[in-house]
Amino acid sequence: MAYEPGSQDCRLLIDAKVSLERALHTLSGLPHTDHIQRQLVSIYNQLEGLHDLKRAGGTDVSLRTADWSASNPSLNPPA
Repeated sequence: MAYEPGSQDCRLLIDAKVSLERALHTLSGLPHTDHIQRQLVSIYNQLEGLHDLKRAGGTDVSLRTADWSASNPSLNPPA
């Protein structure tokens, strides 16, 4: 079953995560790449966090603007 993204932002995040998964798979066959793999996993997790924020905020959140988190007060924790 194909995955249907909810928005262009989600499509881009999914594509980026798939690219990182491919890179990790490729690097797993090379020696001495553990540190690179750890960095890519960290980036993957950051993208997943953005994806979670987008899913939680829905159409109120656009990752294409610099102030996307400020547009939705429910995504901003109290100070």
